[in-house]
Amino acid sequence: MTLSRRRFLRNSIAASTTMLAAPAVIMRYGYGSEDPILVGSLHDQSGPLAATGVPMVDSLALAIEEVNAAGGLLGRPLKLVHYDTQSNIQLYSQYAQQLAVKDRVAVVHGGITSASREAIRPTFDRFRVLYFYNTLYEGGVCDRNIFCTGTTPAQTVEKLVPYAMEKAGKKAYILAADYNYGQITAKWMTKYARDHGGEILSVDFFPLDVTNFGPTISKIQAAKPDLVLSALVGGNHTAFYRQWAAAGMKGEIPIASTTFGLVNEPSTLDATESEGVLGAYGYFEELTTPASTAYVGKLKKAHPEIPYISELAAATYEGFHLWAEGVKKAGTIDRMKVIEALESGISFDGPSGTVTLDRATHHATRNAFLAEVKDRKWSVLESYPDQKPLDTAAVCDLIKNPNDTRQYEIDI
Repeated sequence: MTLSRRRFLRNSIAASTTMLAAPAVIMRYGYGSEDPILVGSLHDQSGPLAATGVPMVDSLALAIEEVNAAGGLLGRPLKLVHYDTQSNIQLYSQYAQQLAVKDRVAVVHGGITSASREAIRPTFDRFRVLYFYNTLYEGGVCDRNIFCTGTTPAQTVEKLVPYAMEKAGKKAYILAADYNYGQITAKWMTKYARDHGGEILSVDFFPLDVTNFGPTISKIQAAKPDLVLSALVGGNHTAFYRQWAAAGMKGEIPIASTTFGLVNEPSTLDATESEGVLGAYGYFEELTTPASTAYVGKLKKAHPEIPYISELAAATYEGFHLWAEGVKKAGTIDRMKVIEALESGISFDGPSGTVTLDRATHHATRNAFLAEVKDRKWSVLESYPDQKPLDTAAVCDLIKNPNDTRQYEIDI
């Protein structure tokens, strides 16, 4: 928390200094006398999800700096307006209204958990503020005012579960966070397991503040699965992996997770606790493509203390650049005109590869990768190009129903 707050204060001071020195910045980049375009950010910089939120804000700031260095948008500089939501849903709601009503930002990039997204999405719908959710999630959001750039289960979980079962065995035990992400992801895990001849022995859900997994580990030991499938979320749930190893279970039953690594578990845990865990995401820091190497280099040069650059950070960077491409194409920051431009099939070549927005769902077609932890780092084993959000496409068609604003629980 100390690091996150220090970084937040540093960034706040830097932002204020930039505004005080605005004439110099504007002259440097040839902006003229135009006011800056305000970009809103709602991300946790403290609390249990801070390790995830800090790199997301750093990535957003980097993308803004890149656009400003290239002349801004529409001849205007960009300014980041960020609030630390402190892993608190009430603060998400409070700051969302502040960004929309008081700050009057052109777009908001924010939210980590699905609970945070659903707390703020109605506010941005009501006040007509364009919203980008750059986080992997359970799928099903169908709302013309939001673009979801992270992966959904059809893009990653559908790859992870059968791969893990082929490697470990057909009987699985599911652990998941007790809110909509964990509950729905558990259903997807069950579906993909059964689709490939597997059996789910039990499904256990845990509130985000749970840190004692001893009784659950005893239950798993008694059930004797071939595989544990984990959708545990946040820093508190990292305790499971430590307690699993302490119970002598590491190496006995393999683990595949849809969330492991998002709070830098491979590095924060001992190698004996993290070795061999499988994961599938839309991005890994360890990718060696030129675009990924350049992005990681720039971000770590600016923030040497950054813990890990996950899909959430990369998708935030890519999501901002997609929005910027939409503004360029629209020739305005007018919300509906930017939405129409984004619906034209706009793509951005980012650190994860080419990301393309799908008109019907407002989700992203993007690459997916499967990896295994080796020596406290991810080793990428498989790549899956141009994965479509087929789960959300099954329930969402904004071409036919442009006024839809629901999150559907997909029939699994």
